[in-house]
Amino acid sequence: MIDLAHGAVLLAAAFGGAALNAVAGGGSFLTLPALLWLGVPAVAANATGTAALLPGYLASVWGFRAELGAPRALGMGALLAACVLGGGVGAGLLVSTSNAGFRALVPWLLLFATALFALGPPLLRRLGRQPHHAAPAAAAAAGMFVVSVYGGYFNGGLGVLLLALFGLIGETDLNRMNALKNLASAVLTVFALGIYAAAGSVHWALAALMLPAVLLGGWAGARAARRVPPTLMRWAIVAIGLVMAALFMR
Repeated sequence: MIDLAHGAVLLAAAFGGAALNAVAGGGSFLTLPALLWLGVPAVAANATGTAALLPGYLASVWGFRAELGAPRALGMGALLAACVLGGGVGAGLLVSTSNAGFRALVPWLLLFATALFALGPPLLRRLGRQPHHAAPAAAAAAGMFVVSVYGGYFNGGLGVLLLALFGLIGETDLNRMNALKNLASAVLTVFALGIYAAAGSVHWALAALMLPAVLLGGWAGARAARRVPPTLMRWAIVAIGLVMAALFMR
């Protein structure tokens, strides 16, 4: 059992994390520190936060189902296979990492993910100005594998990496890229979650407690996305990431 104050912080982090994911990503910047603050071991905190935020990914896939049905420039079967394999490797690495080791990595992972959010828009704009040619299937699958290993180990900033990857391997339509990003994130997370659960790394009671706030936050974030300037939201996420990384450096 957790007391009222701790429960309120956890629900606020779940709401805020789901809202951030709905707008631009970065939900783990809030859920991971909140779970660590509650005293959840570092590896279990990462796994539990990922489990709690999974419904948001699934809802996003449904929301972009029309774009997923568009003509495909990529071999999605091979890419999703690489996604599953990479996510499994990343999840296996996570549950094999000691709590002390992962806790020491947290500020650096947060800084890396924060840099992705800060540098993502200019990177994607630059990719958009380049001539686009579909990458060889093997190169595309290798890129998906590497990105998915990161996503299975630590979810922060995964969306930016996936968008950049899809741009590099030939996709040009942003809505289509977002749809593919959400699909890959959901597939990767579902498979990784199975490994987390098999290793006993998920605190299911805490994930269940967070679920209503996640659902509400995802709905609120989707509405806010139509009103909040994207640049403002992105820099707010960058600020949150820097603050959280600084706190964990101490």
